[in-house]
Amino acid sequence: MKRRDFLYLSGIGATALMLPGLPSLGNPVDQAAALEYVDVKIKKELADAALNTAKAKGASYADVRIGRYFNQAIITRENRVQNIGSGESYGVGIRVIANGCWGFAATNLMTKEGMAATAAKAVAVAKANAKIGGKPVELAPQKGYGEVSWKTPIEKNAFEVPIKEKVDLLLNANGIATAAGASFVNSSIFAINEQKYFASTDGSYIDQDIHRIYPNFTISKVDRELGVFETIRGSSSPKGLGYEYLTPSDAEKVTGVVTRYKNRYDLLEDIKQMSRVASEKVMAKSVEPGKYDLVLDPSHLWLTIHESVGHPTELDRVLGYEANFAGTSFLTLDKWKSKNFHFGSEHVNIVGDKLQYGSLGAVGYDDEGVKCGKWDIIKDGVLVNYQAIRDQAHIIGLNASQGCCYAQSWSDVQFQRMPNVSLQPGKTPLSVDEMIKNVKKGIYIIGDGSFSIDQQRYNFQFGGQMFYEIKDGKIVGMLNDVAYQANTQEFWNSCVAVCDEKDYRLGGSFNDGKGQPSQSSAVSHGSSTARFNGVNVINTKRKIG
Repeated sequence: MKRRDFLYLSGIGATALMLPGLPSLGNPVDQAAALEYVDVKIKKELADAALNTAKAKGASYADVRIGRYFNQAIITRENRVQNIGSGESYGVGIRVIANGCWGFAATNLMTKEGMAATAAKAVAVAKANAKIGGKPVELAPQKGYGEVSWKTPIEKNAFEVPIKEKVDLLLNANGIATAAGASFVNSSIFAINEQKYFASTDGSYIDQDIHRIYPNFTISKVDRELGVFETIRGSSSPKGLGYEYLTPSDAEKVTGVVTRYKNRYDLLEDIKQMSRVASEKVMAKSVEPGKYDLVLDPSHLWLTIHESVGHPTELDRVLGYEANFAGTSFLTLDKWKSKNFHFGSEHVNIVGDKLQYGSLGAVGYDDEGVKCGKWDIIKDGVLVNYQAIRDQAHIIGLNASQGCCYAQSWSDVQFQRMPNVSLQPGKTPLSVDEMIKNVKKGIYIIGDGSFSIDQQRYNFQFGGQMFYEIKDGKIVGMLNDVAYQANTQEFWNSCVAVCDEKDYRLGGSFNDGKGQPSQSSAVSHGSSTARFNGVNVINTKRKIG
């Protein structure tokens, strides 16, 4: 990097180019390192060294995950750069079954000797676990795929784009917000590249190159005369795409009271409109509590899906094996076995998938070497399935895993993680304007906000970013201090309509926590705008007494 570029980027000196103190970023590297791939032949030789040792030491099954994880964070505030960090983490995780039990070990010593020693350690751990007793691991059968590969279908690798270009974009955006009256503005771009290689004694050697990106900003507007302030975030969603996501396209825009975006995002347009919305939100009237028909935009509904559908249909929560991060699940096996548990209305069709273009969860194969696909979870309102991996499949009568096993890094053991879980669009043509036209007393909610949900994923409360009052089929103004309360089954059974596929969009979580020790994953949730009748709305500003 040239000295003048260094000074330009730092603004106040070298400190802005230092890595954040975040372990997830790994070891500091130049972003160009992500463009230098390890030869697949070398990865296969390393994997075979581990697999052969595991078998020789008595493992009945073994899998090897070689991972290079690249993370980049560029963070700005107003007219300066706060931080730029690029990091790499490189190593291997080896999982085995010996004497009917799991064993796991990991190392960053990337030699054949390192592989063999770590495989031997994993087998020793499994044999030690077996002495405790318990039911032997029962894996769903999985054919080997031989040597195959998969890559996120990106058009522009974010790690190829000069840092200066990214910084210019963010500072330009900040300038637009400041000129439009924002009191404070932060903006950022996060990029991730996972270069993953999986091999197993089933005969699979799978090479994958996975990309994710998340540009975003936060605007704060302070009215000093009134003594109030409001904060609002951008309309972007984290995506399983490359830097092309930041190339504006009119075809990928959804117009309305505010413009929203599909698989292309216009950062400069959005920060200008959100600066205006932040000012409007300061002056918006406080909501009157009561029952309302809610019209929920996908940018809001993704989080409700995530918390009230995604997590409670994770089979490990259902079985009580997992209780970290908001508990187990009310969707117990007896409800599924009844084949008649009405989770929602007939308009509610929810699928799990790991394939959808642009989604955070899209991969070709999961971290158990299972080829990914798509399946029904809720069909015509009825609970029909869960999310299961290889050692869970037999519990719900499946002959194969659903391909939703994931580890956040090579040093963590893989376990069941949420796939993309999405509400399917309505089959009858229906636009947002047509949906609103039939609402007498309602609220149109755009963007996600704070939430709370109980330890069974049953009773909940959700806020949002933007709230628009609907009277007699028309939007009449902005509201504030809105949150709705319901239980999961009551809420989804109040769904009376879902817009068609033209409105379908993805939202998602770039960092979804689960497990102990905690692991993070990225997952998307799609939907079209949906209507829910007679939902209880509270005023979050009012106090009791």
